[in-house]
Amino acid sequence: QVQLVESGGGLVQPGGSLRLSCAASRTVFGTYIMAWHRQAPGNERERIATIVTRGATTYADSVNGRFTISRDVAKKTIYLQMNALRQDGTAVYYCNLIEDPENYWGQGTQVTDSS
Repeated sequence: QVQLVESGGGLVQPGGSLRLSCAASRTVFGTYIMAWHRQAPGNERERIATIVTRGATTYADSVNGRFTISRDVAKKTIYLQMNALRQDGTAVYYCNLIEDPENYWGQGTQVTDSS
């Protein structure tokens, strides 16, 4: 079992920046995918950024060039640096770990456009 705990959400002005963190309760071994998803009100949950075992990253078109996913293996934590936030960034952001065959989710952290 792995527990994932997100933090760093809050109010942010359009064009502002915010960094989210996701701390895992234990070291993840072997092959894995870690990702950030978000779910805006009335919308389906969408995956916006991933990082895999070897460190390769991918992004959804909606955030590419503005958001950056990274990790600190020693701290068992991944991050999502969000820059140039827009109104469509208002959502609950979730951390996700796929450690085959298990699929873990955090409880989510709210990000809200303050305008």
